[in-house]
Amino acid sequence: MGGALNGEVRDIAPIYDELTDGRRRHLRVSELVYAAAERFPGVVPSRAAIDAERQLLQKDKQGIEIAQGAFIARLLADPVIGLDLLHAMSLPTAAALARRDAFERTGSADLGPVRVDREGSIGTVTIQNLAVLNAEDDASVAALEVAVDLVLLDDRIEVGVLRGAVATHPKYEGRRILGSGINLTSLYEGQISLVEFMIERELGALNKMYRGHGILPADEASETAREKPWLAALETFAIGGACQWLLVTDYVVAEKGSYFNLPANKEGIIPGCAALRLPRLVGARLARQAVLLDRPFGVDEPEGRLVVDEVVEAEQIGERLERAAEMLTRVGTTALGGNRRTLRAAAEPLDEFRSYMSLYSREQALCLYSPGLIANLERNWTSPAGGRRPTPTTSADT
Repeated sequence: MGGALNGEVRDIAPIYDELTDGRRRHLRVSELVYAAAERFPGVVPSRAAIDAERQLLQKDKQGIEIAQGAFIARLLADPVIGLDLLHAMSLPTAAALARRDAFERTGSADLGPVRVDREGSIGTVTIQNLAVLNAEDDASVAALEVAVDLVLLDDRIEVGVLRGAVATHPKYEGRRILGSGINLTSLYEGQISLVEFMIERELGALNKMYRGHGILPADEASETAREKPWLAALETFAIGGACQWLLVTDYVVAEKGSYFNLPANKEGIIPGCAALRLPRLVGARLARQAVLLDRPFGVDEPEGRLVVDEVVEAEQIGERLERAAEMLTRVGTTALGGNRRTLRAAAEPLDEFRSYMSLYSREQALCLYSPGLIANLERNWTSPAGGRRPTPTTSADT
């Protein structure tokens, strides 16, 4: 069934069925690719091979992750297998289940770059990767998914809130920042993974905020299905991945003078599901400007108001978040969940998301090893004279 190390196989269904015991086991994407490497050598690289490449700078890697992207693309391209994989990725992580009892007892969990706290019926997920202005890397993406899981699992929580911690960086000290995009230092040093960061981020934390746990096709019911509305506080800026968070939340309260943008084209990567979601909010032309030309959106501008719901002074953010949470839950969980599902069915059917993620998995893998990405990183890391210069950690520093 296998062939060269390129992720392509003649028939994907027998491989998936064997790895998942006839689809009775729910495996995450990362579990699937490494199980496939062991069971079907030559289709995708082994964990040892990926770990060895991770010791290299991005520019020095051989690009063996491209085979993983092609393999995942094939899985998601199959309507039946793809939906089964989406369901598996929507289930609570093992790390969240291990913390569930303690969180429900104490109402808080510090996950390193992210923490989550329950106050009344609100579960606040705080991004606190402070040393890098809340930039994203493999560890922060994993922590965010655990935090989202804990909010969804706790029956006392009715609404999730996404907010940045108070910054300690000298330039922004005392202000809150939602996020500054991908950690460019980690990307340059080869520490951003295709599977655990680029793909599981979209199928995990972000999709759980948008769709919840236990997603299935619309005509099926599931006892594991569980979803809640999400609010976001846009303070100072939401760059790249943080901008993408706004696109899956139900209500955004923004600080006056803040902005959001998608500098992924400047970095040489695809900005997650922004190409799928941003056009329906701002229109196709503005979305092209955002994705292809790095257009920023100020929240005080009419174009920025297409994404955010309220623009207030910094000191009003907390109060407006509480007010929005009360308004969202006033109708009760049954009507709220039903309205969220019908809005999603009209805006982004599950099968459309599956198809998009199939294309994304292949194209993002190619982008990670393209000459353009390497050239962009080199421009940020090397001076014209060839010497080292201070490295921008995130897009906020460039």
